Amino acid sequence: MIAAYTNGNVLTVKKLLGRKRVENTMKYIGRINFKTNEYEVTTATDVEEAKKVLAAGFEYVIEKQGIMLSRKPKRFTTVNS
Repeated sequence: MIAAYTNGNVLTVKKLLGRKRVENTMKYIGRINFKTNEYEVTTATDVEEAKKVLAAGFEYVIEKQGIMLSRKPKRFTTVNS
């Protein structure tokens, strides 16, 4: 699961978790569940709001009734054991 998301790169996982040492990252690799089909959603009604939304990493999806809808995937969640 985690190897598919990071291509097996432990350093990428370390960065995602905000850890300083690889050893600490290794403790959490088995406890991460990456989400693939859940999104954070936001809206913008003018160009300035749209710029802020895009700068925050959202991607434009569609415009309905003058409201721009954008989304970005939720990165991961911890699995409760």
